[in-house]
Amino acid sequence: MVTNIPNRIHIIGSVGSGKTTLARTLSAQFHIPYYELDNVVWERAKPDDIRRSDADRDAMLISIINTKCWIIEGAHLKWVSPSFRLADLIIFLNPSYSTITYRIITRFIKQRLRLEQAHYTPSWGMFKKMFEWSAAFQREGRYQIQDTLEDYPGKVIVVKSHRQLMQQLKQWIPSIEHQERTSG
Repeated sequence: MVTNIPNRIHIIGSVGSGKTTLARTLSAQFHIPYYELDNVVWERAKPDDIRRSDADRDAMLISIINTKCWIIEGAHLKWVSPSFRLADLIIFLNPSYSTITYRIITRFIKQRLRLEQAHYTPSWGMFKKMFEWSAAFQREGRYQIQDTLEDYPGKVIVVKSHRQLMQQLKQWIPSIEHQERTSG
């Protein structure tokens, strides 16, 4: 039994950095609910999603972070400071640009083939936006995140590679080492 599991985890990074995958993995392993910040910003509706007001978005975030256990993931930075303050652990996923590019392309293909579900329509326009967001992250976003996270010493982990992430996860999830040996 692992006892050093953080109860409140905030995962931040660029589009394609692995935030949702990591949140799902940790949620399943630790039995902690996870929340996608995009679903806090957007009310999912047909035919088009509806952007929540800043007040509604902020109230929804506060209601999540006032619970005992949570995992929050997203690329959002400015309005999420309350979750950074309450987090036991902040994971900044900062893989290489080539890794992010590969993930954006493979995600798009899987979504277009209906092998992976999306909260949005995987259009060519959205595909282009993901590259624009990724480029903006490389130019300035990652530096803004680094600067912001300096205010939370002792609870930030910066992860640049899958190997580094696996090493960190081994501290919390004993079965990871076995899974890594049998899968690779």
